[in-house]
Amino acid sequence: MMINRKRMMWFSLLGVLCVSSLYFVFHNHALYEQTIGEVTSVTTLNQENTIDQYENEDTLYTQQLTLTLKNGAHQGQEVIAENGYSTSQANDYELKKGTELFVTMKEAKDGTQSATIDGVKRDKYLAIIIWMLLLMLIVVSKKQGVFAIVTLCTNAFILSYALDLYIANEQASLLFICSICILIFTIFSLLVVNGVNKKTAAAIIATLIGTAVSLAITFLVLKLTNEQGLYYEELQFLTRPYKTVFFAGLFLGALGAVMDVAITISSSLVTLYEEHPTISIKALTQSGLEIGKDIMGTMTNILFFAYISGSIPILILYFKNAGAFGYTLSINLSLEIVRALAGGIGIVVTIPVALYVTILFILKSKKVVK
Repeated sequence: MMINRKRMMWFSLLGVLCVSSLYFVFHNHALYEQTIGEVTSVTTLNQENTIDQYENEDTLYTQQLTLTLKNGAHQGQEVIAENGYSTSQANDYELKKGTELFVTMKEAKDGTQSATIDGVKRDKYLAIIIWMLLLMLIVVSKKQGVFAIVTLCTNAFILSYALDLYIANEQASLLFICSICILIFTIFSLLVVNGVNKKTAAAIIATLIGTAVSLAITFLVLKLTNEQGLYYEELQFLTRPYKTVFFAGLFLGALGAVMDVAITISSSLVTLYEEHPTISIKALTQSGLEIGKDIMGTMTNILFFAYISGSIPILILYFKNAGAFGYTLSINLSLEIVRALAGGIGIVVTIPVALYVTILFILKSKKVVK
């Protein structure tokens, strides 16, 4: 009864925090320096069919909006604004009643007020999505979900600080900074989520070894092949060495998958041993290999789809404009494929490393039947 009452208290507190924070972001207009207007009516003025230089058809629409100003010196007033958008809505958007916008006020010579649209106020949508994630994590994982939230926020802060440090100091080594970050991310995340125990220690060691080996293999292969077939055009806007930035991305990209595999293997083997303390090393090893085989294919596919998904719009653009299949894939996916392969190598390497490191920890803690 005491446990249920305590749980109800925590859920009540969580509910209060959720409702109060959502109420805040829905009514925080006074905190913004930029003028905010809410769309109260929408009228479509005209529609125009166009053909661009690549002979692609598109339709342009013009909307007339009535906005009620939510803050600033003109709060409560209604102003008129126009919005143009295309069929694809890639660089523009169709606005609807109830949308809140950042606007810049303009005053005509006759004293009438109008507004130009600068962007959409999205903080309330972001708050809703964040709370959905938090609530699902807490409901499904309970205490572990809270720890996952803490590690996520802390790691995001550490990464942001590390990048600011690199930007502020031109002499700093990005790879060294990322290496320190990986060490902190691994130890902090696994310790907070899983506690201080042998499966956590095994997962930390396996994660660090798996990440280091996968990146060493990737670097060696790229060195031997002289990076032929890689296209760094997407990094051309950088003012820092693009290869260093790319390898730093490989560091961080491989870490997530490797850490997941490491904790899955170590946690499964430790749990299996605790439930069957008389299990032999051979049976434990076989079980670990079977678990590794099951997760290897799915995790590799997850990495591949995660990296490729971001390139779908540009692939469609190239194919729509009659780009050759091989050229389109090589020019747009070369870096993503290398990232996916580096992560895949890390997964494959981490499975046996996590397996044998975990068994060593089990053997050290208590004798098992050989």
